[in-house]
Amino acid sequence: MKLNKLLIVVLAAAYVGVPLVLGGNAYVMSLVIASLVIGGVALSWALLGNLGGMVSFGHAAFFGVGAYTSAVLTMKLGLPVFIGLAMGGLGAVVSALLMLPVLRLRGPYFALAILAYAHIFRILATEWTSVTNGSAGISSIPRLPELFGVDFGGKTGNYLVILTIVLLFALAYDMIRRSPHGLALRAMHDSEDATRVVGVNNTLLKALMLLVSAFMCGVVGAFNAHYINFLEPDYAFSALWVTIPIVAAIFGGYRTITGPLVGAVVVYLVDQLFVKNIMPTGHQMVLGVVLVGMILASPDGLFGLVRKFMRKKDATA
Repeated sequence: MKLNKLLIVVLAAAYVGVPLVLGGNAYVMSLVIASLVIGGVALSWALLGNLGGMVSFGHAAFFGVGAYTSAVLTMKLGLPVFIGLAMGGLGAVVSALLMLPVLRLRGPYFALAILAYAHIFRILATEWTSVTNGSAGISSIPRLPELFGVDFGGKTGNYLVILTIVLLFALAYDMIRRSPHGLALRAMHDSEDATRVVGVNNTLLKALMLLVSAFMCGVVGAFNAHYINFLEPDYAFSALWVTIPIVAAIFGGYRTITGPLVGAVVVYLVDQLFVKNIMPTGHQMVLGVVLVGMILASPDGLFGLVRKFMRKKDATA
């Protein structure tokens, strides 16, 4: 009961409180939107790492493919933007299908293979000038439309859309984790051989997690393209779409659902609002120091640290 009340309060604060309090400040709202974009990528990365048991350094591939798919389809075929977001996710799924052969690899070999795919897609986006306009980039990408009297192309509208996308993905993540497939995936972490003996198709389950993770990341990439209205290969497939979400996911606690989201908001906003003002150059080095400190203090992330504090408080009470 308490958990339900807390959830209602959090949702009310997110959907009503934030627009009311920060809606008039375009700069802060843009930072909040950017933090949710990073949170969406962090969530998709955490799903693959936590349930799929695979560490990826190549989620920029899904982000970039999703962004380009939606941008090209809405501009050249006149597809509605919201349908374009879904098509961006499907485009990322197609790119993930091309990566299925690397599922036979394990550990760092898998991570590096996925990273190589990200570089391949960046090169394709650069060279396929007839579709992507190459390194010159695509400008004037359609903004989110106005529907039912709500301008989703404004800062508040963009915020509500990315917030809804991220929360829906968090709900899907939770449903997968609670399902029999989620139980099998968690059992695989202890022993893949044991789960294989009882009839679990480990490779198929991992492939499904890769596809789901790619879809999530692709939709977020598509949203970002329509939010900033510009796209070019070095930005779409930037390593920043890997490093910052990984830092956020581990900082918040990548084995939880809310951890990557909270981690993204905290890490990005603190970095942009405070650390960057103190250290205009090299401010992202602080993220590395914070990450190392968090790993040493609490390998389970921020939420693990909170739980540890609460246990000590209960023990001394």
